[in-house]
Amino acid sequence: MGRSRAKTTVHCTRLTHWEILHHALENGGHHLIFLASQLNDKMAEQQSSTGKVHALIDYEDRYVQPLILAALKARMPADVLVLMQSISEAPASNAKLLQWKQYESLDLDHVMENSQTSLMNSYIIRKALIRKHYLSTTVSHWLSKNPESCLSKNVKPSVEFELDFAEFLDDALVEAFELRESFEKNEELEESEKQWWILKPGMSDRGQGIRLFNSEEDLTAIFESWEEDSDDEDAEHSGDEEQNDEEEDEGNGVMTSQLRHFIAQPYIHPPMLFPAPFASADRKFHIRTYILAVGALKVFVYKPMLALFAGKTYTAPWESEDPNEELASHLTNTCMQTGEREGSVHAFWSLPDDVPGLPSQWKQSTFDQICKITGDVFEGAARGMMVHFQPLPNAFELFGVDFMLDAEGTPYLLEINAFPDFAQTGDELNSIVQGLFEEVVDVAIKPFFGLATQEEQTLERERMALALDINLGRN
Repeated sequence: MGRSRAKTTVHCTRLTHWEILHHALENGGHHLIFLASQLNDKMAEQQSSTGKVHALIDYEDRYVQPLILAALKARMPADVLVLMQSISEAPASNAKLLQWKQYESLDLDHVMENSQTSLMNSYIIRKALIRKHYLSTTVSHWLSKNPESCLSKNVKPSVEFELDFAEFLDDALVEAFELRESFEKNEELEESEKQWWILKPGMSDRGQGIRLFNSEEDLTAIFESWEEDSDDEDAEHSGDEEQNDEEEDEGNGVMTSQLRHFIAQPYIHPPMLFPAPFASADRKFHIRTYILAVGALKVFVYKPMLALFAGKTYTAPWESEDPNEELASHLTNTCMQTGEREGSVHAFWSLPDDVPGLPSQWKQSTFDQICKITGDVFEGAARGMMVHFQPLPNAFELFGVDFMLDAEGTPYLLEINAFPDFAQTGDELNSIVQGLFEEVVDVAIKPFFGLATQEEQTLERERMALALDINLGRN
């Protein structure tokens, strides 16, 4: 009897309901209850495994990691979420798997091979947005086909050029007609009337390598100073064969490997400033907006934004003997501020309602414009730069998008950052970041794994504004 039952148990998982019933009846029916029990247990086990979401969460950031975990535990059903340390712990290759990790640590092969069950927190190709010179091209191409787009007035025109050595600057600027024309006009103007430009290395971040200039002589001096610092660095490391060519040149705040692609844009002056008694009165600021892109393609704007302020009171570029020695009043990247950063970070919606020359609803107007700008630039990348931006249906990504307001309240898109530095938010406002991650779970993760109810999918969210919803035919 024991042998017969064991044999039957081995085979029951391969039989249909009718085959099991027929087999049981042939054997007098005394195995029917046992076989049904075995079948139900097996089906329950398979359904249980199928319903689980196995998650690999390793953001490699002490500020971010606990906030992601807290958001997942707060929003995901407790009986569904299974945290893992390795992808090998998944019960099957096609098990539901979430990766939320640094870009370099993602298992891209698993995502590409399991498009229906494997989800990750980054697209593979998106430099049309996150590289400054590519972003400039993205905007230019979109405007050539859609001249009525808001990008025509909410993005400063860029002049792109490539340069390896300062001595070749003349050649690099041959087609930079806007720059040359500006330089010529500036020669006839008073200092306060000259047009100023801001120089940005195409692949830098955290404010590295940003400089101000208003003449070709200024621009040449900037590149020559970088070369001098680079030569000093080479001399110091001349005996080190394993020198990292990505090492930061501390003397100029730019990576030596980045000295090739550059963009120059008209400097935004005067910027919006808040009067006293506001804590950060008379200091320049930019708005950090968190953008969530989901699949191929929905784009959401997170309403709780940040205002990041410069470390020093704003002064016009011509009011300093050398504005590049006084960048603390011009650069609003808080990561560049050393020591005390009191008052450098504010919740956007807590900013003063009353700003001279602007209506009291200026913050809502700013947010509405940011949503429109975001939608247009992502659509421009998705439709016009398809080689350099390829949204995947089984991926989502958070971007940190920066905007600057001029004195008239016009928002200008500055840059788009992948894997933004959330720690700039600080401990006091970390609830903004955790709220963002909770929205990611609700908007991007639960729907992908079939965990969102119909009501949740159609709900108009208070903290997430839909800026773009297009079908790129990749689902």
